[in-house]
Amino acid sequence: MFHSGLVSITFRKLTPAQIVNLVAQGGLEGIEWGGDVHVPHGDIQRAQVVRRMTADAGLAVAAYGSYYRLDASEREGLEFATVLETAVALGAPTIRVWAGGKGSADADEAHWQEIIQLSRCIADMADAAGIDIAYEFHGGTLTDTNETALRLVREVNHPRVKTYWQPATDRSEVVRLEGLRSVLPWLANIHAFYWRPDFAHRCLLREGLASWTEYLQVAATTGHDHWVMIEFVRDDSPAAFLEDAAALKELIGRAAGR
Repeated sequence: MFHSGLVSITFRKLTPAQIVNLVAQGGLEGIEWGGDVHVPHGDIQRAQVVRRMTADAGLAVAAYGSYYRLDASEREGLEFATVLETAVALGAPTIRVWAGGKGSADADEAHWQEIIQLSRCIADMADAAGIDIAYEFHGGTLTDTNETALRLVREVNHPRVKTYWQPATDRSEVVRLEGLRSVLPWLANIHAFYWRPDFAHRCLLREGLASWTEYLQVAATTGHDHWVMIEFVRDDSPAAFLEDAAALKELIGRAAGR
């Protein structure tokens, strides 16, 4: 089953209260709260307030978008224990992290092993709190190709370690679908958007209905629950978000056979 939501950093300039109101207006089900602006790492009081605010609006906390980067964040002073404590206070079932600070083409075997070991370490910590870890499916990290994303989740081999998926704008539809199919056993959530390949042109999600219908048909084969969350919208516009929210609900309805 798919659940609809918004990634809060889509609107970094809005307050948590404004985001909650916007998501409720759009008729979506939950929010992935970002750790860089809306629920800062270590601000437990803010996390608790945002958790209550979300629940009071009839919404769910879908995840904590921590921006914790394996191999770099600890050296820069951000301990995973702080991220985890914040996620617990927020009531997040999943913590989204980045798989290191190097693209796979620049990563030697020592870097791979460092990220693998660190992943297992933070997953053990998260497991004690009943929380999953999920990698961002993103450039500049070890999940920047289909093959390396699959290698990473396979070699980490931890029941708490999963991955997000999003369509890479610089790849063909065939390659995108191959990547999605390859990570289905580890799929956590999905970030939804429709962009032109140059990254500069964010389009309405409705323009990509054909592609997204196919993506969700593939993802539905896991038989598990997944959040599908809008991330970034045309012109950073709340009005565009509301249009995307309507399209997302239509897509999820199609995937459910409604």
